[in-house]
Amino acid sequence: MKFKASKIAEVLQGTIEGNPEQEVSGLSKIDEGIKGTLTFLSKPEYEHYSYTTLADVIIVDNDFHPKKKITATLIRVPNAREAFAKLLTFYDAAKQHKSGIEQPSHISDSAQIGENAYVGAFAYVGDNVTIGANVKIYPHVYIDNNVSIGDNCTFYSGVKIYTDTIIGNNCMIHSNTVLGSDGFGFVPDDNMVYTKIPQIGNVILEDDVEIGACATIDRAMLGSTIIKKGVKLDNQLQIGHNAVVGSNTVIASQTGIAGSTKIGERCVIGGQVGFAGHLNFGNDMRVQAQSGVSKNFKDGTAIQGSFAFEYADWFKSYALFKNLPRLNNRIKELEKTIKELNNG
Repeated sequence: MKFKASKIAEVLQGTIEGNPEQEVSGLSKIDEGIKGTLTFLSKPEYEHYSYTTLADVIIVDNDFHPKKKITATLIRVPNAREAFAKLLTFYDAAKQHKSGIEQPSHISDSAQIGENAYVGAFAYVGDNVTIGANVKIYPHVYIDNNVSIGDNCTFYSGVKIYTDTIIGNNCMIHSNTVLGSDGFGFVPDDNMVYTKIPQIGNVILEDDVEIGACATIDRAMLGSTIIKKGVKLDNQLQIGHNAVVGSNTVIASQTGIAGSTKIGERCVIGGQVGFAGHLNFGNDMRVQAQSGVSKNFKDGTAIQGSFAFEYADWFKSYALFKNLPRLNNRIKELEKTIKELNNG
């Protein structure tokens, strides 16, 4: 695909300096720019590349004043980095534009599919499914009965969506993620033989949620497992039954959230974090990678740490090491007192 500088400026609502007919067919970093590509300049330390790059179009801030001649066409915008991100979204949408229903695929007669939808080959759409406008369902996606999907959603190859799942608008689910699998619910008898507890709830994704590849979100036993508006989840996550992830929270890869735990809003959670079940985790939290979270914390707390050894010994040790800062201050005070006594 080729785009003229004039079209790009129109999309970004920017101002052109140079050749408005200049065409580009790709994107590049400014220090690796090649002919036929577009790049951007947002950091002063990269300015020298703007004079040598081979890219044909450069997005720059309105207040950029070159010290040398630039051969590329410039598009001036209030914020070059934000404009480039917007352009990436536009470019990605244009590159992946698909429509129509490929065969072989199965779509139930009772399913409802909105305008401009794409259904790839070998996809399955079950009974009483409702799908909004501009939804893209790539090959080998499975959508079970009674699923509801809003507008402008994308489901990449291999996604599995179990029955009764509700998905809002503008959601993106990457390959091989499973929504609505059974929660981990079993009850042991006196001989420690486990009997399965039926999981009859569902999963709800609110608007603007993105989930990476190979993640699993379990359906609730009763009620709903809820991923709230604006949440971004990385690859290979596990979220247990009846859990809730608050709006605009981001969670990195390989984190596990046990059943019925509620994560607050605007939290930032690193990779390989483990949450125990039935917690009520606050808003605006920061959790460092590989932390083990087993209790509630107040809003705005930053936490880190995980230790695994014999249970009783761990609690004895914890009683000591949590007081180490206070003990250290007492030692310093004692050292000071001893020094004063010796000098006296």
